[in-house]
Amino acid sequence: MPENPEGPPDPPAFAAARRAIAAAQIRPELTIGEMPAPGHLAPHSIALAADVTPSRHATDSILGTGRFVLLHDPSEPDAWGGAFRVVCFAQAPLETDIGMDPFLADVAWSWLVDALDERGAEYTAASGTATKILSTGFGELADQGDGAQIELRASWTPRGAEIGAHVEGWGELLCMLAGLPPAIEGVSLLSSRRVGRE
Repeated sequence: MPENPEGPPDPPAFAAARRAIAAAQIRPELTIGEMPAPGHLAPHSIALAADVTPSRHATDSILGTGRFVLLHDPSEPDAWGGAFRVVCFAQAPLETDIGMDPFLADVAWSWLVDALDERGAEYTAASGTATKILSTGFGELADQGDGAQIELRASWTPRGAEIGAHVEGWGELLCMLAGLPPAIEGVSLLSSRRVGRE
């Protein structure tokens, strides 16, 4: 990923983070690319967008989407506890009965923690929310029926130079939320079938 041609050169630490992100090993089920980064959150930032592509061997369309933003401020803001901060988002459709599971939010958060830990992504000051969304169509949308989604928004301060491991963990989370088999041993799925609406 090239440096920003519109501004001054990236500081060495951020340039190294860019290289680490470019070298991250992403699951083949993900389509991922760079997108415009928010310019008001930090002096330097990079943003990625990803979509889970349907498995060629599955009978159902398994989809999920997400965003990953790496912020860099050499002044190390007190709220971050470091010079870098990751902000990410992941969303996937679910079967309605899975969306009503009272433990769904806890499971989604644990998947993020497990995915980061499995890849050796060191971090501190993690925070976030897991949101279950249940919806029912009415009027002209009545044909859509009932639907459910899970959304996870999280942020943390990475430790060490292996920023690529954080991208890999986020990518693994996206795939697991979308119902794909986890690459992490010992983690089970909520459901083998995911749909947006019934």
